[in-house]
Amino acid sequence: MPFVLLYLVVEIVAVVALGSWIGALPTLLVLLAGSVLGLWLARREGVRAAQALAEAARNRRVATSETTDGMLVAVGGLLLFVPGLVTDVLGLLLVLPPTRALVRRRLVASAERRHPDLRTARIRSEGPVIDAEVVDVQPGPRTGTGTETPRRPGGPLVIEGTVVDGR
Repeated sequence: MPFVLLYLVVEIVAVVALGSWIGALPTLLVLLAGSVLGLWLARREGVRAAQALAEAARNRRVATSETTDGMLVAVGGLLLFVPGLVTDVLGLLLVLPPTRALVRRRLVASAERRHPDLRTARIRSEGPVIDAEVVDVQPGPRTGTGTETPRRPGGPLVIEGTVVDGR
């Protein structure tokens, strides 16, 4: 509730300040033009982000920047949809590629500082892709086929799988 009240106060102050500076009709035109331009840009950049994500999937590479771009464009579009001058400006900043790249770099750096294992997870994902499942084979007689491996309590699980992409 306090956030909504703060949002309303900030938006009202911004619109009143702009209105007193340039007038009521130009302020309404700025709000309308910002929303129309922003939603058009959000649609265009959203399509670009989706195409980049599809391209990354086709090339079988981790699509961290493409996914983050798509998320930032979606948040920017949502901010443009919410009425208000401040939200329109923030939405436009998230939709424009140069400022979105800056925000993306800061988000990734912040996430890597909070979770250092993310950096190593990205490096580990470059290895071969293995389609596998863990099989818990109970101790029993061996048949000689090589598919049954007894498991002692507390012992390792058996992993059966095939290499799908041996990069």
